[in-house]
Amino acid sequence: MKKQATIKATLRTALFALALGAAAPAAFAHGEATHDKPKAAAPVSSEEHAFGKQGDPKKASRTVVIDMNDMMRFTPPEITVRQGETIRFVVANKGKLMHEMVIGSMEELKAHGELMKKHPGMEHDEPYMAHVSPGKKETLVWQFTREGEFNYACLVPGHFEAGMIGKIKVTK
Repeated sequence: MKKQATIKATLRTALFALALGAAAPAAFAHGEATHDKPKAAAPVSSEEHAFGKQGDPKKASRTVVIDMNDMMRFTPPEITVRQGETIRFVVANKGKLMHEMVIGSMEELKAHGELMKKHPGMEHDEPYMAHVSPGKKETLVWQFTREGEFNYACLVPGHFEAGMIGKIKVTK
């Protein structure tokens, strides 16, 4: 009886490993390029979005650590910031899969997620995104210029659908 349970557990592990191997190309939707370049090296963009604009790292009022994991969750799942506040996000990937944090409205995130499904190899690097390799950290600095509710999500195909979404409440 014990031997049969061990065989079943081994089979489940092997099937899970096979499924992970088949899903690996989707997990690296942004290609295998590293995203280790510091965002502070580029000039700060003044492009305004509904959810704010790129923040000046020298003017960050605080640092918020966001952890990502292979359970398809962000920790913390929700943050509150003040309108006008510039936040330095330290985005840490605690998992074994590629993850990302993309800030936006729910509509924008859903649309971008659909685009990622159609073009899984597309590469892009916007100031409101952090693509983080397993076991690594990236920094994203954002100024929240408007009051409202916004989100952050992982748009690697399948992750958003699995619930890898967080909420940002911007208050006056």
